[in-house]
Amino acid sequence: MSTQATSLQERIASGKTILLAEIHPPGNADPAELRTAAKRYAGKVHAVGVSDNRDRVAMSALAAASLLKAEGVEPILHVTTRDRNRIALVSEALGAQALGIRNLLCTSGTHQTLGRYRAARNVYDIDAVQLLQAYADLANDGGLLGESGLEGVGPFCLGAVASPDADPPDLQLLRLAKKTRAGAKFLVTQPVHDLERFEAWWKEVSRRGLNEQVAILAGIQPINDALLAHAGPSQNDPVARRDAAIKMAVETIHRLSNLPGIRGFCISADGDHEAVPRIVEESGLAGD
Repeated sequence: MSTQATSLQERIASGKTILLAEIHPPGNADPAELRTAAKRYAGKVHAVGVSDNRDRVAMSALAAASLLKAEGVEPILHVTTRDRNRIALVSEALGAQALGIRNLLCTSGTHQTLGRYRAARNVYDIDAVQLLQAYADLANDGGLLGESGLEGVGPFCLGAVASPDADPPDLQLLRLAKKTRAGAKFLVTQPVHDLERFEAWWKEVSRRGLNEQVAILAGIQPINDALLAHAGPSQNDPVARRDAAIKMAVETIHRLSNLPGIRGFCISADGDHEAVPRIVEESGLAGD
């Protein structure tokens, strides 16, 4: 099995801007939508994150990531501790590696009571920091499973999530530092909508030197429903709302690009696979 750095890890090491997209697998077993999306993202972004039943029941993230890889797009598999115990979480990593997928984003996941399936039970056997620690050195330390190690596992390019809007800020920053020490090579923030708060958060991130230890990418997500006022006289026109949302996403990218040390962006449009390439092109991020 390959032990070379993934293309994403090489991009991180290069110091160049990183551009990611995030998609949600379809709520069915039809791979056609994913294959179509892969064609739209190919050559536009450096990798595509695949969410793990974030707020709905969908095709497994591992299957979706494998389909993207088969279409020539480098995937980032999201792995959520909400739904699996430590045995299943390690099993997921083994399966990913067997399929040639070694970019893993570790997250606790959205609590099920905030989604459609509130009656489901969560697991949370371990948290995202513990998962990062476990994945970082599985070959030499399988203590999470009572093993000395699992031969031939990894290395993985590990990522995690950052929440600039979460309180209390100091506790969140301490958690980011823990994720970095645990093995995260990149962090993707929750979608940025409050620019002033993000900039205040970034100032503190920079003061603590966290942006020098890990590649931090700002999450970008156009929000049509919240932008009726920006669509002018045609505010009831869904096309106008969509255009306004894309415009604001582009403006957000331009503003955040001026922050010293920001490494890139992760764009999510929740199923609107045509919006992401538009945002990439109109923001001037297309290219190397």
